[in-house]
Amino acid sequence: MKFHRRAIACALFASAALSLAAPTAMAQAVKVGIVGPFSGPFAHYGTLFKAAAEGYVASQGGKLAGKDIEFIYRDTGGPNPALTKTLVQELIVKDKVDYLGGFVFTPNAMAVAPLIQQSQTPTVIFNAATSAITDKSEFFIRTSYTLWQVTVPVAQWAAKNGMKKVVTAVTDYGPGIDAETAFKSEFTKQGGTVVESIRMPIATTDFGPFVQRIKASGAQAVYTFLPGGPPNLGFVKAYNENGLAKGGIQFLGSAETDEYDLQKFGDAALGLTTAFHYSGAHDSPANKKFVAALKKQDPNAVANYASVGAWDGMFVIHKMIEATSGKKDGSAAIAAARALKWESPRGPVNIDPKTRHITQNVYLRKVEKVGDQLVNKELQSFGPQTDYGLDK
Repeated sequence: MKFHRRAIACALFASAALSLAAPTAMAQAVKVGIVGPFSGPFAHYGTLFKAAAEGYVASQGGKLAGKDIEFIYRDTGGPNPALTKTLVQELIVKDKVDYLGGFVFTPNAMAVAPLIQQSQTPTVIFNAATSAITDKSEFFIRTSYTLWQVTVPVAQWAAKNGMKKVVTAVTDYGPGIDAETAFKSEFTKQGGTVVESIRMPIATTDFGPFVQRIKASGAQAVYTFLPGGPPNLGFVKAYNENGLAKGGIQFLGSAETDEYDLQKFGDAALGLTTAFHYSGAHDSPANKKFVAALKKQDPNAVANYASVGAWDGMFVIHKMIEATSGKKDGSAAIAAARALKWESPRGPVNIDPKTRHITQNVYLRKVEKVGDQLVNKELQSFGPQTDYGLDK
């Protein structure tokens, strides 16, 4: 009888110990909030963020710096600054996240700057590409790109290759205006002329009227910027159907031939020229490892600029966790991130200690067919590029 009572007491003690230990173990997990569109026309960004973030952690054995990682996902649906601000406030106050990542659209990223500054929450931008973002809070780090960074090299290339007159046609919001300004600034400096600057509303679905203006302008090329997704398909379709390609008006862009949509273009995309920091066809061991890890995590995931931005974003978060031993210390985490250099799937990169933006190679790419697949073939590297926009 005494043995029976002792066994019961031991069992009760063990049960109590487990119930006390469970919250402690959970408290050791580092919480990472991922903010992006997981529904609506831009939902592929959220899907790719998730596959790359979780794929990165899996590639490290399921832990980062010995710490369990708890992802908390929040859906902005699209460009929605008010909703994004509410979601981030909940992540910081209610969920008590240690880090934030994601952010597809510039207005959404701008809206949360005061919140992350006040809470000192390190926040890694996986995509949003307006230069001014990292100026808005010292707790922003960016692993994507900016329009100035990828546009200046292509403007220089266009001028060196005999193009004298170009039209710019951009979506009318922060990144588009950055793209327009960057191209015009550099192209005119190189002796070229921007004969017309067209700004297209973000909700545009019919690009025909804009393309007709380009056709009638007398330009030798059009430099364009559109947000990823349906707008790219619509613009390229109008470009071809209205005879611009056949008329010798060269297409110049950045992410418009994104791997996520590339196969949907069909042969209409062949020959389209872009300058960008990543191609899924980039030939390096680091890229092969990234593509394999991404596909293992989600067989439907695509290696593109959104997924590589998230993959490298998680590398930065990994190193910030390592530097702080998993403790909540925003200032120490950011200080560690400023010093980072590594071999990314896109090539050698580093975080600029002053701007907290990634320095990376930009490549001239042309759409070609390899077998039955369209690829962005890298024709040349323009070498390491900083964010020229922050100097303006």
